Amino acid sequence: MKADCANCFGLCCVALPFAASSDFAADKAAGTPCGNLRTDFGCGIHARLRESGYPGCTVYDCFGAGQQVSQVTFGGRDWRAEPDSSRQMFAVFPVMRHLHELLWYVNEALALPTSRPLRADLRSALDDVRALTRADAETVIAVDVAALRGEINVLLLRASELARAAVPDDKPGRTTDEKQSQKHSRKPSQKTDQKTDRKTGQTSGKTPGKKPRKNKNHRGADLIGARFRQADLRGANLRGALLIAADLAGADLRTADVIGADLRDADLSGADLRGALFLTQAQVNAARGDEHTQLPDTVTRPGHWTA
Repeated sequence: MKADCANCFGLCCVALPFAASSDFAADKAAGTPCGNLRTDFGCGIHARLRESGYPGCTVYDCFGAGQQVSQVTFGGRDWRAEPDSSRQMFAVFPVMRHLHELLWYVNEALALPTSRPLRADLRSALDDVRALTRADAETVIAVDVAALRGEINVLLLRASELARAAVPDDKPGRTTDEKQSQKHSRKPSQKTDQKTDRKTGQTSGKTPGKKPRKNKNHRGADLIGARFRQADLRGANLRGALLIAADLAGADLRTADVIGADLRDADLSGADLRGALFLTQAQVNAARGDEHTQLPDTVTRPGHWTA
């Protein structure tokens, strides 16, 4: 599920729209070639995208959908040579990207040792999605992406729960999910100088005779700019969380579920993401990191990260 731009007809540079913003230097309508697209379908400013005002391009990942549409669905016929096929090709591309993203997630779930009880269902889902990626253009366009994602998400969520339940807890006899669902409580008469961060739910300060528990259930939470520096987030549920510009420097994110989490401009300097569940290249590309950030083998260190 890796992008192979050399075998793609520049589909992300044509099919998709973008608006002038901090991510893109100009407006572009869907179906209109980017002004930087060369005749050979390469990018004229690829080596200096960020400096040229196009950082949004550097964080995009098609999961290999571009070459699949170009070389398989359309058999190597490009939209310039056959302009009559362009509209259909551009309609297929975003659907194919969804399908390839699902393949990425299902493959990762299958590789988890804890997913043994789900193996048959996951393999069946994998076969079904693979068949769709090899179908003709009309079949791909007709896919109900929302419904398909919903069906597969049930399996992915279960795989996540099984993996995170295996993470050691700081208190024997209590599972990760039980720990996440329990809220910190204390008697009203108990003296404390604790302070609670409204965004992260984490506490600071001391409560006599009691060690503060860490809330690790942040599914869908608004954590923009949240402070998680050096936090123990092993087995945390960060599915769909907004972690834009969050401070995750030095955080332990092993076996944390980050599917759909928005990591744009999040600081991952020195963070440990080995084994983070469903982490994608696009998420890593959108974040900031350094030479001390530890990543799983499924993604590569972005060139724009600090040395």
